[in-house]
Amino acid sequence: MGAGLRVAWAWLGRRTTTQLAAGVAVLSALALTASLLVTGAAVRQEQRQTAALAALDDYSAMIEKLNVEGGMTPETITAADATYLSNWLTAFQNGPARRGEAQTLEETCRTGRGGAGVRFIRAPIGEPAGLAALEAVRGVRAPRLGADVWLVRLEAGVLCPGRPVEVVVVRRSVGGLDIAVGRVVDRSGAAWARAVAVVIGIGVLLLAAGLAIATFARRRLTNAVAEVSRALDRAAVGDFSVRAPATEIAPELTELSEHVNQTLDRLEELLAWLRDSADQLAHDFRTPLARASARLDRLAATAEAPETRRLAAEARGDLDALIRAMNEAMALRDGEAWSFETVRLDVLAAQAVELYGPLGEERGVSIRLTSEEAPVLGVRSLLQRAIANLIDNAVKYSPDGGVVEVSVGCDGGGPWLSVADQGPGFSGDAVPATADGPEPESHGMGLAFVRAILRRHGASMTIDDARPGAVVTARFSR
Repeated sequence: MGAGLRVAWAWLGRRTTTQLAAGVAVLSALALTASLLVTGAAVRQEQRQTAALAALDDYSAMIEKLNVEGGMTPETITAADATYLSNWLTAFQNGPARRGEAQTLEETCRTGRGGAGVRFIRAPIGEPAGLAALEAVRGVRAPRLGADVWLVRLEAGVLCPGRPVEVVVVRRSVGGLDIAVGRVVDRSGAAWARAVAVVIGIGVLLLAAGLAIATFARRRLTNAVAEVSRALDRAAVGDFSVRAPATEIAPELTELSEHVNQTLDRLEELLAWLRDSADQLAHDFRTPLARASARLDRLAATAEAPETRRLAAEARGDLDALIRAMNEAMALRDGEAWSFETVRLDVLAAQAVELYGPLGEERGVSIRLTSEEAPVLGVRSLLQRAIANLIDNAVKYSPDGGVVEVSVGCDGGGPWLSVADQGPGFSGDAVPATADGPEPESHGMGLAFVRAILRRHGASMTIDDARPGAVVTARFSR
């Protein structure tokens, strides 16, 4: 029992709100229908019981009037007796309604209401009298209604020309006579028909209301979840202007919406602090870097020794790299102003290969491109920088006469781009780097910028040992 309850509870836990609401509506309608059927069966049984009691009273009255038990035996019944019985029963049957009869047979056939009595007598001699169908149609024995009681259905045209009727019949043999006495069972009646219609109508309304409420609840929850998702999607690209919906959309998600909004507020606050800190750092570094660059330029211009001029030029290159890295970091910091659009990775890769082709030719490094159409959702300018950085690194660390392989494709996992070089690869026992793992020494700081851009686009980056060289792969989700 406990295991069954756990299974049922687990099954209910997997159902959606819409399915549960629809299930409740269907169960309510089924419960009303079952109640209607049970009530109808009980009413019908009571009507048959009433008709059976009336038929038994009719039988007793007939026996008393005919004095069958006292004077009519098979040996004493004559043809004159049979004629008398036939005439008596005909007058009895076609006369006005008797005591206990709700109406005559004619009225029953016209209105469909029960209560009319029907009789049949067969004597040892002569023709039988009354409704022969009471003997011919056997029906179903109904011992719950009384001894020798049968439930007979007479089709249309047998008793009433235009409608079938149900008759409770008492069949007994007394003296020399076979007697069958019946009462027509009342229909459910107009009041019962109205009650049935009302119950059915309520059931239909409950079912329709349940389905409508389920549909409304599903649509409301779907819209609310879509709003929460939209707020999170915008936050993922640096836009914190959208918040999760309040309680007027879906009260069920109030707590979730509050938590999401609190998290977005905190993230916006932290990012604002980071932006302010970055601005301050950039301001603090720009002036010293500019001064250092100017002094190195003067040193290179005034130095007489070639070694001094060479060292000044190398130092100036290092400063330029620092300034470029700082500018790239500031570009990432301004992520809230990005505009996402559909971008073709294969087109950007082809443009980058064309840009770095002359640089590779100077050292005899060839750049090969293999691509197929690979659209992604992203910021064109940042993706251009990322791909350019990857190819720049590959060309920079490739040996003279080496080959850089650039591949772009799209498979079941989504669009991807890889750049393979023949440089020094990993030093020592270094392991491949993942999006959150270590970065090989041979590829410098450029990959940190690439990794940051890919993270902002929901992409991952892996670095594998190509033996020789390294393969950097960027994979985007669909």
